[in-house]
Order: sequence, then structure tokens, then C-alpha cells
Amino acid sequence: MTAQPKTATATVERVDDATGPRPMRADAKRNYELLVAAARKVFDQEGGGASMEAIAREAGVGIGTLYRHFPKRIDVVEAVYVDDVDELETVARTVSEDLEPWPALVTWLEAFVRYASGKKRFMNELHEAFDKDPTLRSASRERIEGALSIVLSRAQDAGVVRPDVDAPDLMQLLGSMCLSSTLTPDQSERLLVMIEDGLRPQA
Repeated sequence: MTAQPKTATATVERVDDATGPRPMRADAKRNYELLVAAARKVFDQEGGGASMEAIAREAGVGIGTLYRHFPKRIDVVEAVYVDDVDELETVARTVSEDLEPWPALVTWLEAFVRYASGKKRFMNELHEAFDKDPTLRSASRERIEGALSIVLSRAQDAGVVRPDVDAPDLMQLLGSMCLSSTLTPDQSERLLVMIEDGLRPQA
């Protein structure tokens, strides 16, 4: 069964049967979340080629539990990626509730840069996931642009961001910056500041 673009919240079992997805039991949901968090940490440390055994060991579960949730390596790669996209949506909602418009936008942009940096560590495997499910890339991009629109529109309404910029424009700038294989953390920080300066309304 091809995973739908928004499944990393662990609301379904990854098991095919005649009746479709079943609700996750509490223990299965807990193991799923442990495995996704462990996979992200292991990918950060070892890259996308990290072994399934290393992920199970980091999560503190048996290898059988891992394979019940993620029968193939590509399944766990996809789950980590979708969970990261979920997090960007969560950040957009949270900062919009807790912060003023400009700090909220800056905080979200910083979260996006961290997301993009982490994604580069398993880019080859992620391309395989996109090939497996062609809708994953487009659906995820739409979700990310939607999250960005939340904080961007709010900042524009407050008059702290120029009105002639939209989320796709800003995604092009951020994507070009974040996907560079030679970009250092210091450069990333400086470039993000430059982008933020360019978003300010003209005097």
C-alpha cells in the first residue's frame, strides 16, 4: 500500500488487509514514534545508508518490531521525511500563536533551514521514495508552502514584510540556498539573514 502524504502522525498501522488501514494501538503508536525519532537520529549520524538494525537498536526495540512498521528501508525514509514536514506545519501554527509576526516568520525560516539540512543526509534514499510515490514530493511541497503562507501572510498583514512576495517565491530562494552541497552552517546563517533583510518593506 502506498503511504499517503500525511501519515507520520502514526494514526494507522502499516499493514495491508481487506478492510484497509486499522487504528494503531497505543503500544504500536509509541513504537512507531520511537522508530521514526531513532531513524532521524541515525540518519543524521550515519547518513541514509544506516542499517535497519542500527535504527531498531537506537529505538530500543527488536528488529521484528521495526519490520512490522516498515517492511522496507524506503518506508522508514518516507516516514522520517513526512514527519519532518508535519513538524514544519506544527511550527507555523505554534509560532503564529506565541510570537509576534516578524519573529514568527524568522523562527519558521530557521526551522525550514534545519529541515533542509537534515534532508540532505538521506537525499538519495528520498529520491527513491519520490520515485515510489510520485505524489509525495508535490504533496509535501504544497504542505510546506501552506505552512510558510501562514507566517508570511501574517507578517505581511502586520506590515513587516513587503507585499509583493509569496510563498512559492520564498521557497525558490530557500530551496536554492539549502540544496547547495558546499554550503557551510555559517554561510547558511548569513544567507538567511540576507533573505530576511530582502523581505523587509522598502523605506
